[in-house]
Amino acid sequence: MLYISTRGGMSSRTFTEALLEGLAPDGGLVVPAQYPQVDAETLQSWRGLGYAELATEVLRRFISDIPPSDLDRLTAATYSPDVFGSPDIAPLRALDERLYLLGLSNGPTLAFKDMAMQLLGQLFEYALERRGQSLNILGATSGDTGSSAEYAMLGKHNVRVFMLSPHTGLSPFQRAQMYSLDAPNIFNIAIRGVFDDCQDLVKAVAEDATFKARYRLGAVNSINWARIAAQVVYYFKAWLALDVAPDTLVSFAVPTGNFGNVCAGHVARQMGLPIHRLMVATNENDVLDEFFRTGIYRPRPSAEVHHTSSPSMDISKASNFERFVFDLLGRDAERLNDLWGRLRARGSIDLSRHLAIAGAGGFGLVSASSTHTDRLQVIRQVSRDWATQVDPHTADGIKVALELRQPGETVVCLETALPAKFEATIEEALGSAPPRPAGYEDLESRPQHCDLLDPDLASLKEYIAARAA
Repeated sequence: MLYISTRGGMSSRTFTEALLEGLAPDGGLVVPAQYPQVDAETLQSWRGLGYAELATEVLRRFISDIPPSDLDRLTAATYSPDVFGSPDIAPLRALDERLYLLGLSNGPTLAFKDMAMQLLGQLFEYALERRGQSLNILGATSGDTGSSAEYAMLGKHNVRVFMLSPHTGLSPFQRAQMYSLDAPNIFNIAIRGVFDDCQDLVKAVAEDATFKARYRLGAVNSINWARIAAQVVYYFKAWLALDVAPDTLVSFAVPTGNFGNVCAGHVARQMGLPIHRLMVATNENDVLDEFFRTGIYRPRPSAEVHHTSSPSMDISKASNFERFVFDLLGRDAERLNDLWGRLRARGSIDLSRHLAIAGAGGFGLVSASSTHTDRLQVIRQVSRDWATQVDPHTADGIKVALELRQPGETVVCLETALPAKFEATIEEALGSAPPRPAGYEDLESRPQHCDLLDPDLASLKEYIAARAA
């Protein structure tokens, strides 16, 4: 299995090379040269596998440069009761006869990002030790990626983490979870701006090939293909746990901001997993919903990004959307480069003709959006009808699932975080604070420290240069 860039300017890479490089040197995103296929017989043979074993089966189709025995060891170390609190990794729970909730928030930072990030920590350490190298990871977070990455890399040999986050916009829990970490290999950088400003800075640094090589920069955001590959696994886990016939209409409702979570579902579907539809759930920052309804892709400037009660989705420029557009265009890098040039010049592009020809329906993608009022209503409904508490982002997904679900269609909603991370919204909806897992009772009162920077590329480079390994 080899990897290429969506923009066509990168020679083929192995999985490990793509893992350590992160963003492709031409500014594009790394994708497999072709999607591996899983036939019906193979899929049925995976029934009954534990999560770590299933992860090995799925991931070895993407990884040809790590020996199978080593991959077994890495997945076993990652997907264990010690890390995720139970032998049942990603438990599936029925809400009603045709509505399910996939639990993805049982990891160390109580968010779905742990499902991939914990594996990334193992993969980075493994690859760097084999090569005798070190790596400086540069990332951006709208809330959960930062803490998930930092906890995954905590104490890892030869790895330093530089994590950018918007100075305002995170929940108090999210902020404290990152900024209370006091470790010599973790650097939290608060940017005066929104997440898109943080993400733009990360990409700008990564596109400076000389700087990137000199300071050995890598990525943990979902621009890193390894993140997407690891997330593909839980789509297979959910479908197998349903124990349904291959012709059953099984769809997934996916809250999304940066399109990474739903991109993993798209990849699983391209591999042959019988996914009927992927329901893209956005909040008031509805750039992706607008696209799937109209074919117009129109990212908003930073000043027009709404601060909402599902803050991890307060994103206008969804990085992983480029991977989907690459497939939508028949994997034509030249055409994608042309479109992206037009996007930079005009601020929007019209892909309605491509959607009509290839069809978002052909890829099984539909969408809808949610508001603060919708979130409160769904949180109350889920608590009342199913004795379950969900966080605001998961509520966005459930709202869209209930709105778009068709007769005879079973929908799995992907949980994104535990409600404790968004206490104010849960209290507004239910009148009381959500329960906190043990060990988090005093989180916000712990000492916090970060460095505050303007969204300035030169300042960020200077900061990294002074602290890189």
